[in-house]
Amino acid sequence: MGLGDKISNKAQEAAGKAKETVGDATDNEKLQAEGAAEQASAKAKQAGEHIKDAAKDVFGK
Repeated sequence: MGLGDKISNKAQEAAGKAKETVGDATDNEKLQAEGAAEQASAKAKQAGEHIKDAAKDVFGK
């Protein structure tokens, strides 16, 4: 996983967490859901990148 990808994914995760927190504080269910979805998307991207990194380690490519 490239450093740029890591930073981008973490930034997306943090933005999602912020949205969800604001949604919680304001009882805005739409904002809560958007935040949760952004976090899930970022985590899925991170998982995919970890799998690619592991494959590179195993297969040496």
